[in-house]
Amino acid sequence: MTSLRRRLLILVTGVLLLAGLGTGVVLHAADRAEQANKPQKGGPAVSSGRLTLDQKSRLTFVNSAAGPHRTAVASVPSADPGAGRTASDLKCVRFYAAAGTGVCLQSVPGVLKQSNRALLLDADLRTVHTYALAGTPSRARVSPSGRFAAWTVFVSGESYASAFFSTRTSILDTRTMKLIPSLETFAITLDGKSYRASDVNFWGVTFAADDDTFYATLNTANKTYLVKGSISRRSVTTIIENVECPSLSPDGTRVAFKKRVLSRTALWHEYVLDLKTLKETALAERHSVDDQATWLDDDTIAYALPTDGKVGSSDLWSVPANGTGSPRLLIAGASSPAPL
Repeated sequence: MTSLRRRLLILVTGVLLLAGLGTGVVLHAADRAEQANKPQKGGPAVSSGRLTLDQKSRLTFVNSAAGPHRTAVASVPSADPGAGRTASDLKCVRFYAAAGTGVCLQSVPGVLKQSNRALLLDADLRTVHTYALAGTPSRARVSPSGRFAAWTVFVSGESYASAFFSTRTSILDTRTMKLIPSLETFAITLDGKSYRASDVNFWGVTFAADDDTFYATLNTANKTYLVKGSISRRSVTTIIENVECPSLSPDGTRVAFKKRVLSRTALWHEYVLDLKTLKETALAERHSVDDQATWLDDDTIAYALPTDGKVGSSDLWSVPANGTGSPRLLIAGASSPAPL
């Protein structure tokens, strides 16, 4: 009987110790989460407020500054990007907007795995429709008229720098709500000839103003191409090699893109391509830019770079589109810029 009591005492003691340890771990995790959500001293001023996509002269973006508004869609005056930012309740991994239409790509943690989805938004950031995504969010764009939205996800692999990755790019007609699930169904003309292959990937759609023409990256046989596509004809045609994540200028004459350079200091450099002459102009940014740049106007490019010493944070930088000047910090703790 004494032996049985001793065993029970040991068992009870062990259970209490484990319970105490579990409680300590939970409290420690909660404390770390609370600390992570506290605004950092000297950080940007962020306040909750109403944000709409029909506001003029505003620059929207995803806020990556530490605090309760981290990953929230926020905005600042275009003329004063260093001003205090207004943050909405909407949180996104990637965001873009044009003409009162927005698209938000989200990764929502789950019990077994995260759930990835695309939200089509109206001008008040209300969800019009939700689409399940087949992988991790990567790129998002809206056409100048707001009629079309596009997004790219990683189906396998998590980086364009990886030797093995697969993407899926979709285009949505926001008028008819008809979704093209994958650009891989489009007919491809490569170097003047019809082309089909099992390793085809598309990413980084950018739209022209005619609500039909778009540009994107095509990857196949270990090469990347800039393609010009037609939504109505369900087809794309290659233009030039070594182009990734194109972004069409507001006047429709140039494409900003990242070019693989494989130098000692960078994997990609940012360039601008004249679509008429196919002349490439290297921009003044010498850091490796792994982003789909955004045109703030016909003369200025904006893009995200990782924040020094801060994991999971990025800053927005800008640079002249003609290759002159030097990069300047646009907005600290931000990504996914979209000028309204």
